[in-house]
Amino acid sequence: MKKKYIIWVAGLMMASLTLKAQKPQIVVQENYQGMPVKAFFGEMETRYTIRFFYLEKWLDTLRVEQPRVPMPLSAILDESFAGTALAWTADGPNRVILTRDRPVRDTLYFVNRPPEIIQADRNPDWEPGSYQPEITFSKDSVANEESVLIEIGAENPSRTSRVTLAGYIRDADSGEPLPGAAALIEARKLGVNADAYGYYSLTLPKGKFEIVFRSYGKEAVRRQISLLGDGNLDVTLRDDIHMLDEVVIEAEREANIQGAQMGVTRLGIENLQQMPAFMGEIDIVKSALLLPGVQTVGEGSSGFNVRGGTASQNLVLINQAPVFNTSHLFGFFSVFNPDIVRSFELYKSGIPARFGGRLASVLDISMKDGNSNAWSLSGGISPVTSRITAEGPVLNGKSSVILGVRRTYSNWILRQFNNAAIRNSEADFGDVNGKLHLVLNSKNQIDLSGYFSTDNFVFNQDTAYNYQNLNSTLSWKHLFNNRFYAVTSAIFSQYQYKIDINESPETALRIGYMIRYQEGKTDFTFIPNPTHQLRMGVSIIRYDLSPGTRTPADPLSLVSKKSLENEQGIEGGLYLSDDFDLGNRWKMYAGIRLSAYAMLGPQTIYHYLPGAARQVVNLADSTIYGSGKLIQSYGGPEIRVTARYSLDEKSSFKMGYNRMRQYLHMLSNTTSISPSDTWKLSDPYLRPQVGDQLSLGYYRNFRQNSIETSVEIYVKTIAHMPEFKSGAQLLLNPFVETAVVSGTGRAYGAEFLVRKDRGKLNGWVSYTYARTFIRVKGNFPDEVINRGNYYPASVDKPHDFSLVANYRFSRRLNFSTNFAWNTGRPITLPVSQFVFGNGTRVSYSQRNQFRVPDYFRWDVSMNIEGNHKVNKPLHNSLSLAIYNVLGRKNVYSIYFVTEPDGVQGYKLSVFGRPIFTATYNFNIK
Repeated sequence: MKKKYIIWVAGLMMASLTLKAQKPQIVVQENYQGMPVKAFFGEMETRYTIRFFYLEKWLDTLRVEQPRVPMPLSAILDESFAGTALAWTADGPNRVILTRDRPVRDTLYFVNRPPEIIQADRNPDWEPGSYQPEITFSKDSVANEESVLIEIGAENPSRTSRVTLAGYIRDADSGEPLPGAAALIEARKLGVNADAYGYYSLTLPKGKFEIVFRSYGKEAVRRQISLLGDGNLDVTLRDDIHMLDEVVIEAEREANIQGAQMGVTRLGIENLQQMPAFMGEIDIVKSALLLPGVQTVGEGSSGFNVRGGTASQNLVLINQAPVFNTSHLFGFFSVFNPDIVRSFELYKSGIPARFGGRLASVLDISMKDGNSNAWSLSGGISPVTSRITAEGPVLNGKSSVILGVRRTYSNWILRQFNNAAIRNSEADFGDVNGKLHLVLNSKNQIDLSGYFSTDNFVFNQDTAYNYQNLNSTLSWKHLFNNRFYAVTSAIFSQYQYKIDINESPETALRIGYMIRYQEGKTDFTFIPNPTHQLRMGVSIIRYDLSPGTRTPADPLSLVSKKSLENEQGIEGGLYLSDDFDLGNRWKMYAGIRLSAYAMLGPQTIYHYLPGAARQVVNLADSTIYGSGKLIQSYGGPEIRVTARYSLDEKSSFKMGYNRMRQYLHMLSNTTSISPSDTWKLSDPYLRPQVGDQLSLGYYRNFRQNSIETSVEIYVKTIAHMPEFKSGAQLLLNPFVETAVVSGTGRAYGAEFLVRKDRGKLNGWVSYTYARTFIRVKGNFPDEVINRGNYYPASVDKPHDFSLVANYRFSRRLNFSTNFAWNTGRPITLPVSQFVFGNGTRVSYSQRNQFRVPDYFRWDVSMNIEGNHKVNKPLHNSLSLAIYNVLGRKNVYSIYFVTEPDGVQGYKLSVFGRPIFTATYNFNIK
């Protein structure tokens, strides 16, 4: 045994001596004085058999120092790097390695194996993979962290030749996980992306590898590992701070080319912070409107429309909990506090099988876990809103907590109007977000999050609106092993509103509504190898709806009480999906979701005369169902398939198909969502909506993946799409099935995107051509719209162009601008008038036959940051923004008023002038 160790040590000494003797012997005969060092390295690699290893950003401002010709290459390197933080060494005659801020020796360094590993064969209680290396360097250390060889696990010949490396990728400053961060083995063209918890898993053959960890906006980290057995390796990534004149982009943007997913957009909150903000508030929903395929029916309206779908066909999640109303103050602000949000993903097609319940899209928003390294306080103050967020470590720094509060004080603005009704109005909102992230041990962690928001609006002191969102999520993540884990969640969400109308004591009334959502689910993930990922899960949802109540709001009120019957429903889902590679060029995602729905009693179901129109006058009888009794059931499979074919390393072609089912519907006969709209469950008359979408896309990156381009085309059909009869009364209608008709929808379009995420100038340009049509052709005249022909849906806006640009003048100053133009939405207009009886009447056109004028808006902003001293306790910034710079009076709607001289039409604009906002943001550490 002693002889074996003597030979091993002697071998290391000989390797060290050999490296010292293998300096590059190149003598440069040409004069390269003043040439950029990066260009010089390229010239040397072209002329000689030599390779240079470095980070390009280190060399942006460096030029070659060559005082004489000829001159040895080693002397040129010494001259060029003199007085800088860079050093160089050679591990052979043809390889030169650069390091920064570290002295270098030309010898090899190894991390010693722990005693447990050395004694593993003699210690039966030792568990492979239980040792996790933690490497620290003292000030006088000579080792480069990225060149240290880290041994993972323990060698065991009896085990399989393939082992698994897993761990978490986190932000170095806050300890926050980095979802979507990549762990790559570039030499083998293998890699995986971290999940929502920052967790990655790589199954590889035993051996030595270089692993590169990357995430947008972070410096890449390299680790040299010797993988002997199953084990863990956690890494932290620091912010990538660019030099002022940096123009070189690292090759980090390959996900859009290599991934099978299509129709998905991922943005971090740092992207949104650079965009002009309305009233000083960063808005996730309004930012999404600048993406291709995402539109809204009008300025200041609530919700958004994706690829021809209605706003109610979007599933909006915050920490897995659905949000039923996504806006404050009728659509002027988003309900999501930007200081709490870590990132969001918008799925327009290729929706993963784990999501269900909506047709058009999924907006999946993730909250921050909170800073697990140190306590901090951040916030912002604008003329309209204020917000403050506190976060920090708990339980010995292994866990974290975050709490954010936001409040508006906009009433002083209403006092500036000349209109007395507006001056007597009030408007305000507030919300609270919180999350507790508990790390119990290396295999278990628990997250508890909650959200509450409230809005109050009083118009002229006689009509008051109040609506509230409340949701919470409790999730438990358990690792069975490095390749297999599960996340079990309990989810609660509730939305309710009340409207008080107090024009007079005799007519004072209150209208109320509530929907409650409760879900339990478990998701399993199995990663057998880097090219294969299996996911499966099961979920059960219970809906409880109070469709509407009316009560007197004053002791003198003559209004009678009225209450619609409550509705109950159960929705279940079971899914299985597989993300896998088929050779070097093909990558597939295939999934199936089985969904089932049941409407339960107690409930009264009305029946109508056979062969007659569904009208109250044709009511025949009714059936009363007891509590828990099955009234109606629906269900079926939902297929999700996407495929990617790589044309080369920089381009790919993708195709996808997905089917979705939606059992929950919004009852609204207005174009824009309002707080008084109600949700309704599928019943014997209102069938579930079924959507099918086929998508094709071509993706190509340019300039080392710094510029991303894509073209996607799609075709979509929707069955059983609810439409409403003209003049339909939906609020507090016990026979609502008489007001609803079933339509067929179809949509198609093309989306073009050019996007640049890095560099001094970044942003994107998008154009969308999209059409959406509906046909309603029932069996009776009142169930036919526009003679049974297809007509443009209210969300049909054929042309949509957006530009988002940000230019960073320095580390402290950047300028941003947005430009948006789109076709006006369809509208139904009166086309003639006639006198009948003692009044003037109007005759309307076919539904959605005309359009409002096109929409155009230009915004600008400037962000001024304080100095970037690392140890500075207070970091602050000032954001100056102008919304609607040109003061364009974009038309929100056109309405008509009967006046003595006839019917007059008027255009309504929400913002008809430029709006200037100054916001002060701060962060105290």
